[in-house]
Amino acid sequence: MALSDRIDPDARWMHMAIDQAKRGIGLTSPNPPVGAVIVAQDRVIGQGYHAKAGGPHAEIEAIKDAKTNFPKLLPGATIYVTLEPCCTHGRTGPCTEAIQAAGIRRVVYGADDPNPAHHQRARDIFVLAGIGVKAGTLLEECRDLIRPFAKWITTGLPYVIAKAGQSLDGRITRPAGESQWLTSNAARIHGRRLRLRADAIIVGAETVRKDNPRLTLRDGCAATGKEQPWRVILTRSGDIPTDCHLLTDAYKERTLLMQGIELRDVLLHLSERGVVTVLIEGGGIILGHAFREQLVDEVHWYIAPLLCGGGRPSLAGTALPASVELDHTKVMPMGDNVHISGYPRWPGK
Repeated sequence: MALSDRIDPDARWMHMAIDQAKRGIGLTSPNPPVGAVIVAQDRVIGQGYHAKAGGPHAEIEAIKDAKTNFPKLLPGATIYVTLEPCCTHGRTGPCTEAIQAAGIRRVVYGADDPNPAHHQRARDIFVLAGIGVKAGTLLEECRDLIRPFAKWITTGLPYVIAKAGQSLDGRITRPAGESQWLTSNAARIHGRRLRLRADAIIVGAETVRKDNPRLTLRDGCAATGKEQPWRVILTRSGDIPTDCHLLTDAYKERTLLMQGIELRDVLLHLSERGVVTVLIEGGGIILGHAFREQLVDEVHWYIAPLLCGGGRPSLAGTALPASVELDHTKVMPMGDNVHISGYPRWPGK
């Protein structure tokens, strides 16, 4: 049993709700991933997660599950939800109404909804209805689930994940005549799985010209049912090979060519399309720009035991004004490669 479960008995069930929510990561934009578990007589009688924007919310799925399997236990039960239940009509009805109609008598949720239309409104609704409410259970874990959504809904900008594979001397390209790959196959597969979380993937024209990437969901990722993320090419000159994969393959309609547009404006444009999470895969010039403009929210760096002695640095262009430290850093060996991830600590943010 986790320490949090011993300190707070409700944490046990919230852990299960978090596991449910994780099943929807990358599938729900522009909505956040949410999980719910309904408990009665010290056992789970219903569970569910939000699987697609426009589809039933997690609370509705959990109530449906409980009605199917334990209908007599639903009245008087407790529902655990990773995010404050919504209280307005959108493409679906308010979850606060559905919870009341189901006869649930206690609501425990993790994070407040950062959407101003819902923020901290559910508590008052439930209290007026005579339903017990508890907020903040496993707060940080629940907030982590909605980092991208919170950024998007409060700033109008997508959440930006920066990814790079580099040599020990900080290069993302090898000398001419050598293989294009720096990192191991295991590291590359791990990096491609980040695409599951993304609604759009950004690369520069130089990456397209040199590597001719596909930027597709592979390694079993397509089986999740996730729609192919937008593939965004940033270019100054417009010099893109007309026969490249991004312009000719089965997903060519999911490719956007952005010529002469600054990165921040590109992100704003994508946000208007409902893009909540962006993955920058290269190259060094775009990555350098993203860090200089403090646009990056999460970092994934893959380091190979290789010295190139030249080539493009991972952060190209003018130097950063100051070093960037990472919070919540994780270091994971991948054979002879190393994966380092974390959240940039930006001054004033």
